[in-house]
Amino acid sequence: MKNENDILKWLNRENSDEELARLKETKDFKTIEKIAHYSTQIETPKVDVEKALADLKLKTKNTSKKGKVVSFNFNKFYKYAATLVVLLTTSYFLLFNNTNNSIFKTEFAETKNFQLPDNSEVVLNANSELSYAKESWQENRNLTLDGEAFFRVQKGKKFTVNTTIGAVTVLGTKFNVKERDNYFEVKTYEGLVSVAYKDTLVKLPKGTIFKVVNGVIDMKNTFDIKEKSWLQKESNFKSTALRFVLDEIENQFAYTIETTNVDLDILYSGGFTHTDINIALKSVTIPLQLSYKIDGKKITIFNYAK
Repeated sequence: MKNENDILKWLNRENSDEELARLKETKDFKTIEKIAHYSTQIETPKVDVEKALADLKLKTKNTSKKGKVVSFNFNKFYKYAATLVVLLTTSYFLLFNNTNNSIFKTEFAETKNFQLPDNSEVVLNANSELSYAKESWQENRNLTLDGEAFFRVQKGKKFTVNTTIGAVTVLGTKFNVKERDNYFEVKTYEGLVSVAYKDTLVKLPKGTIFKVVNGVIDMKNTFDIKEKSWLQKESNFKSTALRFVLDEIENQFAYTIETTNVDLDILYSGGFTHTDINIALKSVTIPLQLSYKIDGKKITIFNYAK
């Protein structure tokens, strides 16, 4: 990367207008901006400046008889040295972290299909993220999921989906993992799935669900594997708190939902389509005797009687 002096000055906000204009014209400027962003999130090494300065003075005093000592501005030197440490650290993070990891993301109202290196298939639901280490994939089929995804896993070595709530392990099967705020759910569509949650290890055969809601385990649920799911643009729920149903409407339609005098812990069984927001809202609100209004990208849900 060229113009190192200008870059260091820019990171310390010391550029003149002319130097700043020259730097912005370089092809590396966008990368430098990213480095500056990540550097604000990294704690630089803590150094006792006064002690270091005292040690330096003592050393120069002991060697002054052997030759001429050139003085310099220690504070300025330390400032640039610290900046250089951050620059190198964040550059390493950007280059190597991005190179060694594959990351797939979806926005609200978006899904993605893709294949893993072993030809296993993944369908990533809206507002979700999945990542894995490319270099170690052949030895260790490990993924990290934040959100929801459906997996068709090729037979082979152990295949593990890690979430912040629990982990799912299989050898080759079809299953769905959903991890949202205070909600964790695993559905087995084919084969046998192993689910680990804290000290609990459960084997899920075809047609069964393991669910954790607000830290409470519910593993007595079953489901019809022929029932439509988000893969067919339809979400279905069985005895699920309304708050999680509304969260899913936000994910699928990119609307913000607010409620007035509504019990968000009331249980809902049913489903909604992903193709029409009004039909989806009616499917949820009518059975619960609720009403709604839409204003732009904002939805308000309230009781009939209010």
